[in-house]
Amino acid sequence: MSRISFWITKPPHFLRSVFPAPVVWRVPVDDRRVFLTFDDGPVPGVTPWVINRLKQYNALATFFCVGDNVRKYPGVFSKLQSTDHETGIHGFLHKPAHKLSRRDFYDDIRKSLELNPYARWYRPPHGLLLPWRVSRIRKMGLQTAMWDILSRDYDRTLSPKDVINNVLTNIRPGAIIVFHDSLKAWPNLKTALPVVLSRISEAGYQTDILSSLNIKQTEL
Repeated sequence: MSRISFWITKPPHFLRSVFPAPVVWRVPVDDRRVFLTFDDGPVPGVTPWVINRLKQYNALATFFCVGDNVRKYPGVFSKLQSTDHETGIHGFLHKPAHKLSRRDFYDDIRKSLELNPYARWYRPPHGLLLPWRVSRIRKMGLQTAMWDILSRDYDRTLSPKDVINNVLTNIRPGAIIVFHDSLKAWPNLKTALPVVLSRISEAGYQTDILSSLNIKQTEL
């Protein structure tokens, strides 16, 4: 794996220091818990499949939903909300922060909150965020979550085995792990997710939603 690829999969300390607390990269825990997250849904077919796989392994996850997908697929979103998983905000149009004006950026979040008013967590689309916007996001009632491990399931140059290795070789207590319940990720996700769920269960890890803890700090 190249150094650049490694940085994408597991962000280095110096990058995390650019976005310190209240941005969360990894959850401080004293047990063997990890935090599965899914970006870019809800999507018909894919998101219900993910829900069923998680149920099979008694796993919980936080789903960062694209507002426009919530609008287009209310039935899938309703199914997701009927579970013990939680839903967060991943922007309305899934545009990176630098492509939106300050006003449009916050309006994008507000439009998502109108459809998902009980959300407590925000993850910026494409993982791109301007540091000076974090405090305003907090004032909107949202905590920002980045990641400790990016599976890169969306990368069509990677095989399912690569995606599995990205997660399992970097896993540690408190890790926030990113998958994607999207059509783009589906070719890798459908093979990789069941294997990861099985392996982390065998290793004694439990999964939880981000809101299960009152997070006051972040660890590198």
